[in-house]
Amino acid sequence: MPNICTAANLLLGVIALANVFGCNYNLSVVLILIAAIIDRADGMLARHYNAVTEFGKEFDSLADLVSFGVAPGALLYSTVAGEWSPAALVCFGAFALCGGLRLARYNLCESPAYFQGVPITIAGSLLAIIIYFQPGQAFILGSGFLLALAMISNIRIPKI
Repeated sequence: MPNICTAANLLLGVIALANVFGCNYNLSVVLILIAAIIDRADGMLARHYNAVTEFGKEFDSLADLVSFGVAPGALLYSTVAGEWSPAALVCFGAFALCGGLRLARYNLCESPAYFQGVPITIAGSLLAIIIYFQPGQAFILGSGFLLALAMISNIRIPKI
C-alpha cells in the first residue's frame, strides 16, 4: 500500500509537469498539493504496517524529486520566464538540484528527532502556493531561491 501511494505521488508530479507545459498553472499547483498529502500518507502507512523498506525509501525520494523539486521548479520557470528567463532558469536548476541534494542527505543521515534542512515536500508545496497567489515575478524568484537554499541548510526542524 505505501508504494501505491508513492506511485500516485510520482504520477501526480508527472501530470503536474504536463500541466505546466500546457500552461495550466493552477491545476499544476493543485496536483502538487495533492501529491504532498499522498506523500504524507505513504510514510504513515509504511510505519503503521511495519512496511518500511529500502526500496520504498528510494522510490519515495525519486517521486519526491519529481513532484516537489522538478514540477515546482518548472512551474516557477514557466510563470516567470520572459524578461526574467535567465534568472528563472538558474532558479529552476537550483531548486531541483538542492531538492536532490536534500533527498540524498536525508536518505543517508536520517535523524529520528528532526529534519536537517527544509523537507522538499514543504519547500515544493510552499513554492507552488506562492506561485498560485502571483505576488510578482521578483518575489517568486527570490522565494524559489531561498527555499532551495533552505532545503540544503543546517536548519533543524522537529519531526511531528
